Amino acid sequence: MKSTALSETHIALGAKMVPFAGYNMPVSYEGVNIEHETVRNAVGIFDVSHMGEFLIEGPKALDLIQKVTSNDATKLTVGKAQYSCLPNETGGIVDDLIVYRIKEETYLLVVNASNIEKDWNHISKYNDAIGAVMKDISEDYSLLAIQGPKAVEAMRSLSSVDLSEIKFYNFVVGDFAGIEHVIISATGYTGSGGFEIYCKNSEVKQVWDKVLEAGADFGIKPIGLAARDTLRLEMGYCLYGNDIDDTTSPFEAGLGWVTKFTKDFVNSEALAKQKEEGAKRKLVAFQLEERGIPRKDYAILDNDGNEIGVVTSGTMSPSLSKGIGLGYVTVENAKVDNTVFIQIRKSQVPATLVKLPFYKV
Repeated sequence: MKSTALSETHIALGAKMVPFAGYNMPVSYEGVNIEHETVRNAVGIFDVSHMGEFLIEGPKALDLIQKVTSNDATKLTVGKAQYSCLPNETGGIVDDLIVYRIKEETYLLVVNASNIEKDWNHISKYNDAIGAVMKDISEDYSLLAIQGPKAVEAMRSLSSVDLSEIKFYNFVVGDFAGIEHVIISATGYTGSGGFEIYCKNSEVKQVWDKVLEAGADFGIKPIGLAARDTLRLEMGYCLYGNDIDDTTSPFEAGLGWVTKFTKDFVNSEALAKQKEEGAKRKLVAFQLEERGIPRKDYAILDNDGNEIGVVTSGTMSPSLSKGIGLGYVTVENAKVDNTVFIQIRKSQVPATLVKLPFYKV
């Protein structure tokens, strides 16, 4: 099992460590509810250095990215980031990712930890005919997420960059916590604002320590992966391996907005046909109307007890104090305000389909 550069730091802080995507990661420190509320109301720091980073460079870099991703990367100028996905050849998704344009001919792809090797092999396969320069820098770089409504104020003293000026899905390369040339990105997976900081492994301990020091007066706390999951689920953000995978299409998953047919990309013809004909199932959000916690793989039923779908993600929402979840159901059962039932052990618990996000600021 791999460790991040901060694993010993987490252990010293009393974190509960678990294996995740091949890494020894902190799942919680004080408890999921406390950590969740810290991010919603103040500011928290996550170590998400297990994520993968690929550099795509050279005059053919954009050609490769346009071929393997579903979104239109020609819209990216230097300093902008874009959410996208890697379609496979059979209608599913290899991974979801963020594409950063670092320089005119340099792009950074940030991919899920569990998919680093799979993504690299998939992109490389198409690069054979294109010839961009590819570098896997995942082992050399760390990633910290500083998230919450007080993030800008709490971190202001750590950079000469005006953090309040960085718009959502934009980034700057600047100084942070005494380190030069750090990527400061106004992205995140919580819906509560903040930044993601990319730096070298040798620099991350200094950044972590200074962030906790600067954020002390603002109530900052280290946050584990359990709260990361409840935070992202309240926003309805997809988790690869749960809500999207090699068998789910972008249109089934509600990711049509990152699937642009202004270009030719992997499996674009078949996906265009699916867009025209309509998907047969759809990812929906639901809220339980009675006590219970929905979990992955629980059946979703209609009024007559017929199985119409399956839960892909579920939890007890710390913000709403209700069971919430995502799942795929047949299109005819996917209307907002529809009543469905979640099979929780021997009980069929009523749930209402709702619009995302669950948590509204």
